[in-house]
Amino acid sequence: MEIELLWFVVTLCITGAIAGITAGLFGNGGGFVVVPALLAVFPFFTPPSEALVKVAIGTSLASIVVSSARSVMAHRAKGAVDFDILRSWSIWLILGVGGGVIIANNTSANGLTVVFAAGVLLYSVYFLFPEFVVRPGLVFDMPTGLGKAVLAFVLGGFSALLGIGGGTPTVITMVMCQRSIQQAVATAAGVGFLIGLPGAIGFLFMKHPESASLPFGTVGFINIPALIAISIGAIFTAPIGAKMAHNFSEKKLKRLFGVYLVIVSSAMFYKAM
Repeated sequence: MEIELLWFVVTLCITGAIAGITAGLFGNGGGFVVVPALLAVFPFFTPPSEALVKVAIGTSLASIVVSSARSVMAHRAKGAVDFDILRSWSIWLILGVGGGVIIANNTSANGLTVVFAAGVLLYSVYFLFPEFVVRPGLVFDMPTGLGKAVLAFVLGGFSALLGIGGGTPTVITMVMCQRSIQQAVATAAGVGFLIGLPGAIGFLFMKHPESASLPFGTVGFINIPALIAISIGAIFTAPIGAKMAHNFSEKKLKRLFGVYLVIVSSAMFYKAM
């Protein structure tokens, strides 16, 4: 049992480290790494249960608070975060997260798994074919008014359902609106914090059936030991990802991450079916 516990902690610390790097590098909060990792690890320590997918999503959102905050601090030191965007989007993001949490609370585990798999597959298009999504020469102005409200609301709700930080759509939007990739990634990390915090609170107070078999240390739908282990890894590596975002070309890294997302999506579809 002690060896199993040690393996559990080490595995999740490594997961957090990878999530921290992706949070700093792509501004995506690390949820694409955390959710599948938790769904792979949890069954070794607790009987399979429909509630595990919600625990994975809730714990991922809580870990995003840590990884995104650390990433924002690293990017802020370079003056790359656009806090005006974060302030103007915040209320709509939070309202969207509230809607996503309500939907998640009333959706079956199988339904959430399919939503996650489909969402991951959709996101992989950007990482594999960025020029298809962000076309050269095609520029817009940052959305305002109703357009901004709808974008931020949908982004918050969809991200809460997937347990992610919503960084990728934020980066796409800002790059298409003539912002630098560094500023887009830095600001997207802030969006992750604004999504992760209310999302984690929602899953923390979400009720589950008394008969549900949950991993040890789970409060609401957040597993505290996993959160701590993942956060430890993310705290140390998020600045590394932020530094990479400012110093390296990310084209090949995006493609590799896109392949990873396709693999994750396929595995989740298989799990759901």
